Amino acid sequence: MSLALDAAAQDLLFREAQTANTFTDEPVTDEQVQAVYDLVKFGPTAFNQSPLRITLIRSQEARQRLVTHAMGANGPKTLSAPLTAILSVDLEFHEKLPHLFPHAPGVKDAFFSEAAPREAAGTQNATLQAGYFIVGVRAAGLAAGPMTGFDFTGIDKEFFGDGKQKSFLVINMGKPGAEAFFPRSPRLTFDEAVTTV
Repeated sequence: MSLALDAAAQDLLFREAQTANTFTDEPVTDEQVQAVYDLVKFGPTAFNQSPLRITLIRSQEARQRLVTHAMGANGPKTLSAPLTAILSVDLEFHEKLPHLFPHAPGVKDAFFSEAAPREAAGTQNATLQAGYFIVGVRAAGLAAGPMTGFDFTGIDKEFFGDGKQKSFLVINMGKPGAEAFFPRSPRLTFDEAVTTV
């Protein structure tokens, strides 16, 4: 095998990890979430823009507000998870670029002064960070249940009324419960997915 990561870590992060649909009631602590963030914040983004914002849903009141925007089975799954995160893009991420990208102070205005290109770049890079976040949750020994089956416009009005954040993913987190995993679906082979030119 040509990977530097040992087989157990490969299994934890990828081969044996699956999307969880049920969870135990074991809590996910603030310390665990901070450890996840402190690891995945080092994943690259363009101009180090780091536009992902994470809103943790802990209280029953906030959870009830969230599930009013869920589709189908995503509501019951979310109600039973010990912790849920709303992932969103900060539509004003450029304001932090002088701090995050100090060696090129002109980037903020040169590339991100207009809202439309800023939102496009922020969404692309926040989505990239969401992938890092899922792998980080797995690295903490937890299961992640990412979902897009929500009314994100409704979530934005409910939780981000100022219009400065735009949600795009909801992730349930915790220890997997009974019958947490569906049978693994097929994946493309290397030859189906990779082309050399």
